[in-house]
Amino acid sequence: MNDQKKALLKLRGVKTYFPIQRGVFKRTVGYVKAVDGVDLDIYKGETLGLVGESGCGKTTLGKSILQLLRVTAGSIVYNFDGEEKDLIKLSAKEMLKARKKLQIVFQDPHSSLNPAFTIFGSLQDPLKKFGLKSKKERRKIIGDLLEDVNLRREYMNRYPHEFSG
Repeated sequence: MNDQKKALLKLRGVKTYFPIQRGVFKRTVGYVKAVDGVDLDIYKGETLGLVGESGCGKTTLGKSILQLLRVTAGSIVYNFDGEEKDLIKLSAKEMLKARKKLQIVFQDPHSSLNPAFTIFGSLQDPLKKFGLKSKKERRKIIGDLLEDVNLRREYMNRYPHEFSG
């Protein structure tokens, strides 16, 4: 599609298999092929939506890209401002740094947001982890994010169950 531009994210032959174990000694007798040979390119400014039946591997693919699940085979290359790196080959320290640019948003707010925390409480933890120490700075960023999706800033003080739809 965009031959002149380098892809922001390139997946080649990505496979994520889970072993099927049986017996007292938990011998592997086969594999569940949750993701089986995915190839795709995503370019800057593009949006990709994964659509499919429940259990078809959408979430597994997302978690595999972020290295939250171990990939069985393939490559996941991200373009870090002109420098391409295979995420599968990054050290834990390098992957932590990479996660500042790579994040996942789950569809169901009831399974992705802790009902005991306000929206601010849930969203501030990753910001703290990535070095934003000032609460004022975190509040500004979260408020800006809410406005980006057409929600009012003060909604950061609400709990997930206080939203509808």
